[in-house]
Amino acid sequence: MPYQADPDPRVRADPAAAPVNEADGPSGSPGRAPERLRLYAYLSAPERRTYLAIMRLFTSTLLADLGAGEVAAALAEAERRGEIDDGESHLDTVIDRLDQLARWGNLVPGRREPAATIAEFTRSRVRYQVAKLAMRVQRDADDVLTVAEGAREVSRELLPAIERGLADIQRTLGEALAAERGRGPGAASARSLREQLSQQFTTLFLQHDEFAAAVRDFYAYLGSVIARYDLAPAETSGFKHMLLEYVELIAQDVLRHSEPIVERLTSLNRQRSQLIPLLGAGAGDLTPSDTRLGQTELMERAPGRRERDWAGLTDWFIGRPGRPSEVDGLREATSRAITALLTNVKRVTGTGGVDPGRRRDLLALARRFDEAAPEDAHDLYAAAFGLYSARHLAVPAEDDAPDPGRSWTEGARVDVEVNVRTRGERAPGGQIPRVSDDPLGRAVLLEEEARRKERRASAVSELAAAIPDLAGARLSAGALELFCELLTLAGASREVPSEEGRAGDPVSGLTLELRPRPAGEVARVGSAFGSLELHGVEVRLNADAAAGTTGALP
Repeated sequence: MPYQADPDPRVRADPAAAPVNEADGPSGSPGRAPERLRLYAYLSAPERRTYLAIMRLFTSTLLADLGAGEVAAALAEAERRGEIDDGESHLDTVIDRLDQLARWGNLVPGRREPAATIAEFTRSRVRYQVAKLAMRVQRDADDVLTVAEGAREVSRELLPAIERGLADIQRTLGEALAAERGRGPGAASARSLREQLSQQFTTLFLQHDEFAAAVRDFYAYLGSVIARYDLAPAETSGFKHMLLEYVELIAQDVLRHSEPIVERLTSLNRQRSQLIPLLGAGAGDLTPSDTRLGQTELMERAPGRRERDWAGLTDWFIGRPGRPSEVDGLREATSRAITALLTNVKRVTGTGGVDPGRRRDLLALARRFDEAAPEDAHDLYAAAFGLYSARHLAVPAEDDAPDPGRSWTEGARVDVEVNVRTRGERAPGGQIPRVSDDPLGRAVLLEEEARRKERRASAVSELAAAIPDLAGARLSAGALELFCELLTLAGASREVPSEEGRAGDPVSGLTLELRPRPAGEVARVGSAFGSLELHGVEVRLNADAAAGTTGALP
């Protein structure tokens, strides 16, 4: 009879390989966040090419159940094509990679490979399946690696589709409620209407998710472009066309369709208590059940089956006090983008000043540096920037003396301001703001300074009064803070602990002296917070250097 065993206990014992609670997330338990973030570890590991090949193998088919031998055979083909490093397809290496992915939680160890004898059982290996969240991570990683870096086109036709979908849901909801009241929930017409309502709701949320993601990606790319100051005139002209035409079309479509969408969402929001229970009420739907623990209570529902899905859709179009809607944010972002574009166009097309665009010149210079020999590169640098040996530029700082034998290519770099680098101007841009006079603010600052001086004088007086017996005194927080301040300054004035140190307050004349004492002797200072012990030093306070009022800590 073939032997069958449980999965390898070494892999199961790792906490990272435990099943991930799918109910956790932005609204779930925050303690699961580090565990889920480990699912991304293989993307930045040194062996990421091998890990990517393994994860693509597991995510390429449904219900993948693979062992180390099958993975090694597939990696051998990838190694011959040069997609992974040499030696990564060896069986021992593949086993280590699979175990590591299991520890990160990307793979789930399952049953052992069947064995007919005990000898085969000792050599059998664990088979693996891909975790659900790891499947999503790999899918997102492949999307990032293949997506274009330019602007993402926004499907503007989805907005009228969302408006029509809300109208259909509103009509179907009324018919479904009427059918349940008239013929009962079990009637064929009621079941058909509930099924139709579920289809409409799923379609609505998928359309909205696609439109919202496209808008976010488009404006993220737009924000990374309009802030650049190295655009050539041709590039600026292209971005101007994209903004003034495409962005304006998007903003106009959103504003045109948002009003009827808001009206229908407001109407449906009043019926949310009746709408949500109807979704997924069919016999074939996967719904949470208290009697099926471990199966459906942690499931991920279809779009629109949860209260937070409905709240997210509503918040995208309808704002609340303290939280503007996404439509308002889109309108504001469009205004900022157009303003930034006009500023760049004015900068590029302006006349009478230094050419602001240095990009082409710098690219041409970089190309000449790349093509030049090492000896010619020094001459080219001197001709381009007018610099020769760094020893003759200026007097260097004492703590940063240059090495006369170091080449300029290895020396420290000089930070160049944006105005100098882009426009060749050293004057600061913009108008100099006027200094406003604030009598009330000045009075508040003067009053605060007077209180600070009063607290300082009180601390000095308290220290002076406690000089005869600092060990038995109970210094307040202000006096103890002043004492520690003078103690720190006096200690910093000494080069070595065997020297004497001195620090004083120039306003009050209070001074503190530190003198070394034999090891084992302790000086004490009493306070309301406890006793401060100073080992190996003698502390002497002088409240008035002219009068000679001094005291030493015992």
